[in-house]
Parts: sequence; C-alpha cells; structure tokens
Amino acid sequence: MRIVKRQKGNKFYFYIQYSFREGGRVITKERYLGQAVPKNIEQIKERFAEEERSRIYAKLEKISEDFQRYWGRLPKSVQEKEKEEIAIAFTYNTNAIEGSAITLPETREILKDGIAPKKPIRDIKETEAHSKVFLEMLVKKEDITKELLLRWHKEIFSETKHDIAGVFRNYLIRVGSYVAPDWQDVKKLMNELVEFINKSNTNPVELAARAHYRFEKIHPFGDGNGRIGRLLMNRILWRAGYPMLIIEYKKRKSYYKALEKDEEGFVKYFIRKYLSAHRKRLGS
Repeated sequence: MRIVKRQKGNKFYFYIQYSFREGGRVITKERYLGQAVPKNIEQIKERFAEEERSRIYAKLEKISEDFQRYWGRLPKSVQEKEKEEIAIAFTYNTNAIEGSAITLPETREILKDGIAPKKPIRDIKETEAHSKVFLEMLVKKEDITKELLLRWHKEIFSETKHDIAGVFRNYLIRVGSYVAPDWQDVKKLMNELVEFINKSNTNPVELAARAHYRFEKIHPFGDGNGRIGRLLMNRILWRAGYPMLIIEYKKRKSYYKALEKDEEGFVKYFIRKYLSAHRKRLGS
C-alpha cells in the first residue's frame, strides 16, 4: 500500500494505491485522497486494508463452501480413495522438501502396493509413517495440543531418529543464518502457540499460515520441524472444513523465501498461494 502523487497542470493530486496478484495477474486498486494527504491517512489506510481483508476472506469462505458441498456429495468409499490420493501427494512433497530420495511414483508404490524401492530404508520408513499419521489426523477429532504434536513427531521418526523422536530439543539450533529461540524457552513458546491456535477467531487459512510460520520460527524439534509444521497447518484447514494446501517440492524455493520474511509477509504468500491452488472453486 502506498501514496501516489500525480500532477495535472499546476496542481497535485494524491491517491492511495494497493496491488495484489490474482489469477496470474497483478491488479491495482486506488482511491482518490484529494489535493493534499489527509491528516487521518493512517486511519484511511487501515479502512482500505480492512476492505481488502474482507474481500479476501469472502473468497476463502467461498472456497470452503464449495469444497464442503463437493466433499459431502462423495460416497464414503470415494472419500477414502480421495484421502489416500491426498496422502500420497502430501507425503511425497513434504518429505521431498526435507531431502527424501523417494519419488512420487515410488511413494505410490510404497503406500498402495507395499513395494519398497531400492532407496534408503530411512526414507521408506518415514514415507510409511508420515502417511499413517496424516490419514489418522483426518479421522481423529483431536484438539491441537503439545502432546499431539509430540506424538506425531514420535510416530513419524521413532524408527529413523529414535534419539530425538517425540521430544523437544534441549540444545541450540540454526537454520541457515536463522538462530532458533533458546531451547529453555521452547516449552513456553509452544504453550503460547497452542493457546493462540485454540483461541483464535481469525479465518482458518490465515490461522494456518500464522501457526505454521510461528511453529517453524520456534523450531521445537531437533529435526522434522517442516513436516510437523505442514501437518499442523493442514490439520487446522481440514478441521475447519477447508481444502488442504500441499507445498510442492518443485516450488519449494518460493516457500523457503517466504519463511525468511516477517510473519505478515509469509501470511500474504500463503493466502496468495492458497487462492491460486483452489481458484477453480471460486468459479472463475
């Protein structure tokens, strides 16, 4: 959002301008302010921002409504097949982002046919375990708690990272140039995160984005934070009746870049990506 000044003859005119990406296009909206910037410009900016939030929230709610109508029409057997396909795609992408050598076809063979490729046994076991946790997450109506996140971590990594599985880290950790919070603060920060998630009244897509971002910044585990964080965001979406979002391995660079931004920057990235992924549900 910015203030634009234009000159016509000897006079100047001021506008407030806001740009956003929609359907592969950059759309710019603006509003005339007058021949001088109003003294209450900050209030005007906030009203303008609130109008944009309302517009975006309406689209997100429309996506949810369309998804619920679609899902409700499916026979139970078809729903189960759909869940299996989502599990395959999500498991492949989330593990690949973290360095798994298992390909998408191999993920399908492991999960549907029980065929193990000639790949590291660790990657195979984490593929099986992640899918199991994901599918159980869709069925169980559990509240989000520290204990739930610890259990997910233990179930996914107990056979491959048994020394850190299911426990918060008790040492310093770095992610590139980012230094995660002191390990002595992890439990307190996780308590605050869980409370924030369970008490929030914001739109579920925005909540999923904020929860994922904050979880990754806390980085509570020695390893596997990305996978648990992406499970968490999709748990929030699914429980609220919204279709999930799969962060694709081939588009991981923009995801990494977004995580390097501040929270508001990541939320904008996430919502933009969500709207793009589910734009067909908007009917345009």
